[in-house]
Amino acid sequence: MKKSSKKITKIANDRKLDLILREIIRIEKEMDIGFDGLRKDFRQLQGAVDGYAKKADSYFQEMMMLGRKVDRLEKWIIQIARETGVRLKS
Repeated sequence: MKKSSKKITKIANDRKLDLILREIIRIEKEMDIGFDGLRKDFRQLQGAVDGYAKKADSYFQEMMMLGRKVDRLEKWIIQIARETGVRLKS
């Protein structure tokens, strides 16, 4: 191969490489933008799950307190029934 044809081939390869690198950089930027959107969506989802977990915890604690209150009231009713001679049917 002559020096001039090698030079032309090298220039053509350099141009191809340059185009490939530009395309890679463009795709990389698009991916970064896409990942930023995913991160935002994930943070929103995480916030929603945290809010739901807090509400569920509050509800669970309230149900526990209500259960204890019902147990206490039931105990008092049985105690009052015994002391007054009233028979309770189950």
